[in-house]
Amino acid sequence: MTMPFYVSPEQLMKDRADFARKGIARGRSVVVLAYDGGIAFVAENPSRALHKISEIYDRIAFAAVGKYNEYENLRVAGVRYADLRGYSYDRSDVTARGLANAYAQTLGAIFTQEQKPYEVEIVVAQVGERPEQDQIYRLTYDGSVAFETGFVAMGGGGEQITAALKERWAPDSDLETVLRLAVEVLGQAAQEGEQDRQISPDQLEVAVLDRHRERRTFRRIGEPLLSALLSSDDPTHDVPQQDDPEPGAHDTLTGRTDDDAGPEASDAAQRTGDDQRDTTNPQTQQSDSVSTEPSSDDS
Repeated sequence: MTMPFYVSPEQLMKDRADFARKGIARGRSVVVLAYDGGIAFVAENPSRALHKISEIYDRIAFAAVGKYNEYENLRVAGVRYADLRGYSYDRSDVTARGLANAYAQTLGAIFTQEQKPYEVEIVVAQVGERPEQDQIYRLTYDGSVAFETGFVAMGGGGEQITAALKERWAPDSDLETVLRLAVEVLGQAAQEGEQDRQISPDQLEVAVLDRHRERRTFRRIGEPLLSALLSSDDPTHDVPQQDDPEPGAHDTLTGRTDDDAGPEASDAAQRTGDDQRDTTNPQTQQSDSVSTEPSSDDS
């Protein structure tokens, strides 16, 4: 008769933690930093389809490192939680703290009960009306929650990046300054045996929670605007107050103006005048006015 295989609980938890940490360390880093106008998210991510940074609710965003399918499941669950709570109660009842607690319970249950833990590390951030109201929560693979002040770095080289940010980050920095700092420390966090790298804008995924915007504060920064913010020769130092005049992705800012929008946008502006711009929904970049002309289906 063979003896049953036994592993002590301490050893089992240690093996699971080591497994999760190794998986997370293989991922590209993500940096979240507060600045004078909100919270910035910077990830080394050349993919334009698989996002590490996403919007959760009006003033809440999500960033993650690790296995994409696992943190995407968490992101979708967070969006559903926020939508249900905001619909059932009030939009102001959806908070980063409540979402972080929900994530902590889910990650903790998976870590202790499932055969394999999630190889993920996530940040839930909420921008306030004032800088002292900003909230940044970091959650690890085992459900541990930490409230971070100012900045947080995750993924491979996270400890090295955190050490550099402690020396150089300042709470009153503008967006241009924190983005340059984030890109620099991401490039310095090279793997063992590698040299410091120069990370180009097309290899980055960048977004902000802009406290000056109404309601939905999350905006992605497109490559043209990001290149301007990272260039020392360009005077751009913050995101524009208005969305792009040319229709496109509603949450992406490219820094284009009416003059850069092309002949089609210019012709449309000339035909409709300034009134159309006033009635354009900044979230969808479509006119909120309802056409009074009968359609072909009307009798």
